Amino acid sequence: MHLKSLTLKGFKSFASATTFAFEPGVTAVVGPNGSGKSNVVDGLAWVMGEQGAKSLRGGHMTDVIFAGTSGRAPLGRAEVSLTIDNTDGALPIEFTEVTISRTLFRNGGSEYAINGQSCRLLDVQELLSDSGIGREMHVIVGQGQLDAILHATADDRRGFIEEAAGVLKHRKRKEKALRKLDAMEGNLTRVTDLVTELRRQLKPLGKQAEVARRATVIQADARDAAIRLMADELHGLETTLQAEVADETALRARRAVVESDVARLTERENELARLGQEEAPLLARAQQSWFQLSAVRERLLGSASLATDRMRRNTEDDADSGPDPDELDAQAKQVRAEEFHWRERVDADRGALASAISARQGAEDALAAEGRRVAGEARAAADRRESLARLGGQVGAAQSRLEARTNELERLSVQRDDAVERGRQAQVEFQTLESQVAGLDEGELGLDTQYEVIQRELADIDVRVESLREQERESQRQRAALQARVDALSMSQSHGDGADTVLAQGEQLGVLGTVSSLVRVTVGAERAVAAVLGPLAEAVVVRDVQSALDSLILLRSREVGRATLVVSSPKAAATPHGAAPAGSRWVQELVSGPAEVLTGLQHVWFNTVIVADLGAAQQVLAINPNLVVVTEDGDLLGGQIATGGSGSGPTLLEIQAAIDEAQHSLAEVNHTLERTRFALSVAQKEQEDTEQQAQTALARLHDSDARLAAVAEQLGHWGQQARSAIAEAERLGVSAHSAEQARAADETTLRELQEQLRAVADERVVELEDHQHELSTVAEQVRQQEMESRLAVRTGEERIQALAAQAESLERAARAERSARQRAAERREQRRREAEVATDVLAGVEIALAHLDESLRGAEVERGQRERNHSERDSELLALRQSLRELVSELDRLTDSVHRDEVARTEQRLRIEQLHLRCVDDFGLEPHELVAEYGPEQMVPPTPLAPGDEEPEVPRQPYPYVRAEQLARLKTAERGLALLGRVNPLALEEYAALEERLLFLTEQVEDLRRSRADLMAIVKDVDERIEQVFTEAYHDTAGHFSEVFGRLFPGGEGRLILTDPDNMLTTGIEVEARPPGKKVKRLSLLSGGERSLTAVAFLIALFKARPSPFYVLDEVEAALDDVNLGRLIDAINELRDTSQLIVITHQKRTMEIADALYGVSMRGDGVSQVVGQRLRERESA
Repeated sequence: MHLKSLTLKGFKSFASATTFAFEPGVTAVVGPNGSGKSNVVDGLAWVMGEQGAKSLRGGHMTDVIFAGTSGRAPLGRAEVSLTIDNTDGALPIEFTEVTISRTLFRNGGSEYAINGQSCRLLDVQELLSDSGIGREMHVIVGQGQLDAILHATADDRRGFIEEAAGVLKHRKRKEKALRKLDAMEGNLTRVTDLVTELRRQLKPLGKQAEVARRATVIQADARDAAIRLMADELHGLETTLQAEVADETALRARRAVVESDVARLTERENELARLGQEEAPLLARAQQSWFQLSAVRERLLGSASLATDRMRRNTEDDADSGPDPDELDAQAKQVRAEEFHWRERVDADRGALASAISARQGAEDALAAEGRRVAGEARAAADRRESLARLGGQVGAAQSRLEARTNELERLSVQRDDAVERGRQAQVEFQTLESQVAGLDEGELGLDTQYEVIQRELADIDVRVESLREQERESQRQRAALQARVDALSMSQSHGDGADTVLAQGEQLGVLGTVSSLVRVTVGAERAVAAVLGPLAEAVVVRDVQSALDSLILLRSREVGRATLVVSSPKAAATPHGAAPAGSRWVQELVSGPAEVLTGLQHVWFNTVIVADLGAAQQVLAINPNLVVVTEDGDLLGGQIATGGSGSGPTLLEIQAAIDEAQHSLAEVNHTLERTRFALSVAQKEQEDTEQQAQTALARLHDSDARLAAVAEQLGHWGQQARSAIAEAERLGVSAHSAEQARAADETTLRELQEQLRAVADERVVELEDHQHELSTVAEQVRQQEMESRLAVRTGEERIQALAAQAESLERAARAERSARQRAAERREQRRREAEVATDVLAGVEIALAHLDESLRGAEVERGQRERNHSERDSELLALRQSLRELVSELDRLTDSVHRDEVARTEQRLRIEQLHLRCVDDFGLEPHELVAEYGPEQMVPPTPLAPGDEEPEVPRQPYPYVRAEQLARLKTAERGLALLGRVNPLALEEYAALEERLLFLTEQVEDLRRSRADLMAIVKDVDERIEQVFTEAYHDTAGHFSEVFGRLFPGGEGRLILTDPDNMLTTGIEVEARPPGKKVKRLSLLSGGERSLTAVAFLIALFKARPSPFYVLDEVEAALDDVNLGRLIDAINELRDTSQLIVITHQKRTMEIADALYGVSMRGDGVSQVVGQRLRERESA
């Protein structure tokens, strides 16, 4: 495993995407101060999960994002990607190349990814932890890191070694187990307390459950009796109600008939009144028409008389032709006198009309008032009847309450005496049991001790069993992992289609196997031997040449590809001549296997030696150019050929060696698993026996506890009984006092209601007097008088108008006569013409009078007819109202009767509804179901037996219903319930639930104890593992520190000392350093360079003790002189053989040992740029 590349984009001074390609060996990063070299180290630490902004030389994490320069805008995010070569499988992931990416946005958001898949920081840390790269990242030695190591405490130095040794994951596991253990202890304590409390509660609850079962039987019997009594009562009430409803139906039918007649007569009355109102204007109009026609006739008669007079005057002489003006004036005065007489008469008639109108209004008002009075008195009478019924119901209810109060007082008195007696008996029983408790505690001590000893033995056995189970599971996991590794390695041994076809034929073609499976190579030389064999490492070994020919013929015939074949030889393999050159070994000495196979391959590795590296290979070739030299890394050098390089995967020989090693480990794990299973079976048998003993001891302890708990329960029961009886007596006394007060209040209320009832009943009912008929007659008479007065006034007015016209005519005639006499001569012709006109007028008046007389006769007939109709209608209306009054009186009597019946039936229905509600509320039965199933006609089943009762010899049979027997049965059941005392109705369910919960919690306690033992075993295993891993790592680091310190300080002495050697789990580590020529050992007394070199010695010792795939050193040699720098470079050269190093340096000598060199510089715009060069390739070129 090594780092392949690092890409920085937007990270600190690397604004643009910049990629560093790392190679195995030493990579140096150089550049002037401030160019951004250390940002490379920060990028490596950041992408691998560094969370401290100060560790990255910043104040806030967003400071790692490129902040911009004067010529370039800031970026919104920083992104770093690290690619790791994982061909050796060092990382626990199924990829040969792993890319870890981290992105930070300006808003603070952060993202991690592994091979492009989003992940968490914890996933990255867990991926790198097994490779020696922890959260503290000791593999990255930044600027100031050396000083931090020097000033570190003993515990901090321990942390460096733990991280390098991979202890972190074990500590995480231990911390997780301890957290679970703490939570489990709390849960165990709570569950144990619950179990103890439940056991204490279970015994009294069992007794309550027994009482509840007996009470259930008695309650069922009482319920059956109560249901049958209620069904009997409900059936009787419903039967009575049906009979009363039939009577009510007849009354209602008669009332409906009367109401129909009243409605019909009322409608006829309203119709007659309406017709009277409609005919009144017509009658008035007919009378008015007659009077008007009479007035017109009078005017026509006056006109005829005037025309006759004019004709008579016109026919006379001038002296006697006209009337005398004085006579005309006299006639006019006579007419005026008659007019005055008529005016007086009309004024009198108008006064009479006003009186008639006033009388008519008074009569109508009196009639309306009388109607309202009659209706009000009828309503008052109905209200009195309703009030009387309501007060009667209230009196009955008050009497019922008073009786109930009296019964309740009697019941409370009896219950109080009973409670006092129960309290006295409970006190006596309590004192008796107290004297028995003292002797029951002595038998508990020995049982408790025995049970505790067995429990401790069982806990030890449980721990041992769990440890063996953990070992079994671990062995199974190891076996599965090794089997998977063998399978995976076997699958990776792909020989090609042709070779696989030949191998499939086996003995038929004389195939012995593959070279990689038949040849065994010394550990560590697999890559070198694979380089020497080349393609022959995948070749198939056959018995002879004929087998090779048959195989080739088979491949060609099937066209399945090509294959390399090695023909075995029975001859003995030749040995190389002479000893191998210094620093090398013959390859033939490093391989083993069948002799015929080795002989067949002899030509391949003959005169081939193996050396450590290319430098040694160069020296061997310089001594003997005829040899072929191969390095341990697989580089092959000869006189004419040279192959090698890096990046190749594992060879078949390495894979075969890994398969052999995995199979050997698998066999050992199988043996270990068998031994563990045998030990586990023995421990489990012992565990079962011990558990049986524990169960037996626990049962005896439970029996003892049960006996003691039974006595204690009885004590508690009788004590509670005494306290309950005393409290109940006190409560009943208070209730009796309250009931007494309530009874007194009810008595007062009853007296008040009875007085109100007597007062209402004593009120004299006044018989209603109806004067509507008389008032209606008076009103009709007054209206008739009003109409006659109106007609007289209208006739007088018309007569006055006619007389006024006649008087005016006479006066005009007198004036005209006088004028005519003066102009007699001139008007003779005019009088002649007037005579003619008068004649025509007289003829016209006669005709008009004829027609008018006919009209007048018609008006007279119509007037008489309407007056007769009006008189007949008034007579019918009077008779109708008399019948209506009789029907209304009958309707009132029927309504009163129906109302009384309705009140009685309403009360009965209320009782039935109350019974219905009680059916549903008390028994959960519908009324029809109650009567159908429990009615008086149904047979009564026998009373069920209570728990503990003996079965009668003769089976009991159902019997007919008798109310008295059921009442006695109900009272017997109630007495039985009273004798049982207070019953907990939920005791049965609570007992079952409590018993089930106790069983569940007992199992939970056992589970928690087993889990606690498991966690304790895990903690113990982790502590042992941590102690083992840390001890090994410490001793390795201490040994390497003494060695490295001696090399860095020739003649000096340095060592690591444990602060608490007896406790390897918590001990710290101190550093003693004595440079040559000095006696001081404390680090604080050393010079700056000596302190830095001491810190470097500690880090290199740590690197050697627990190598990591790579290390990053940031100017660690800055404080060293040239001599100490050389010593440090030597140490780095030693590390490069096993680890990859990335060094930030300013020293030329450090640059010279680098395999690759990267130069970092700062451009004018403040952005770092990189130039790289591979030094080893250039030198080889």
